[in-house]
Amino acid sequence: MIEVLVADDQAAVRAGLVLILGAAPDVRVVGEAADGERAVELARELRPDVVLMDVRMPRLDGISATRQIAGFADVLVLTTFDLDEYVFGALRAGAAGFLLKDVDADRLVEAVRTVAGGEGIIAPAVTRRLIGAFAARPEPPVPGPAALAELTPREREVLGCLGEGLSNGEIARRLSMAETTTKTHVSRILGKLGLRSRVQAAILAQEMAAAGLRAGPGGQASPDGSPPGSDDLNAG
Repeated sequence: MIEVLVADDQAAVRAGLVLILGAAPDVRVVGEAADGERAVELARELRPDVVLMDVRMPRLDGISATRQIAGFADVLVLTTFDLDEYVFGALRAGAAGFLLKDVDADRLVEAVRTVAGGEGIIAPAVTRRLIGAFAARPEPPVPGPAALAELTPREREVLGCLGEGLSNGEIARRLSMAETTTKTHVSRILGKLGLRSRVQAAILAQEMAAAGLRAGPGGQASPDGSPPGSDDLNAG
């Protein structure tokens, strides 16, 4: 069962979202928040799988709330506005997805399932702008071996899987471990690398791969593509 926290300052909108999500057999709404501060409080208390987050809210806006929540819960931002400052701000804050409120009910439920499954999702209306912004940005420096020094061999394997775009379930099957263990490894990776979301971790892994760097035994860079160490292959 996917547990969801709904955060929106408009009572009618919250009620509609709760109704839509509650109709799905595999989704359960565990809490509602009318402002960003309450959303953070409830997210810490309830530890939902997904927080459905509005952007414009009193006391604390949705992007600031996302920044505090990302890392222990996946955030799916749902807003009326597709302004670049909201889109980029939400993703930089660690949101796993960004949708507009004109999304239909079926797609909304499917988006919640997608995010809960460890994948990201972006509204088609803003995808082209994101691609353009990413392509136009200066080439970022690629982290060297030191960026991996704090990761265990199993965590480096999980990071590599994130770079391939695998969901938690797919990672669990590939590495022969429980999905809950996968989530734990992802959380530890984010903490050790100072990242806010699995999307950021995937980008890091892809940039390192593009530079010919790969996690090797003991956290060393391995430009020749040798497989990562597996001294804790059965850990977790």
